[in-house]
Amino acid sequence: MKTIGRRTEPPITLHASGALLAAGALFNETISHLNPSTFIPKGIYRFHTHEAANRHWQDCLARGMAALAAKRG
Repeated sequence: MKTIGRRTEPPITLHASGALLAAGALFNETISHLNPSTFIPKGIYRFHTHEAANRHWQDCLARGMAALAAKRG
């Protein structure tokens, strides 16, 4: 097995760590800002084909960009 990089996972500890709590909160905040940029409404989608999924993504993107343009005037 080949190891690439130097990052190591933090060990599981018996007591809570403030630094790890802060890192988790930062990660959560970063993830929460991703959804508005994709313009895809939250939910579970099932598509029969990749083309249908791509069409849905493109439609959501077009509607989102149009809403941004209208909002910015």
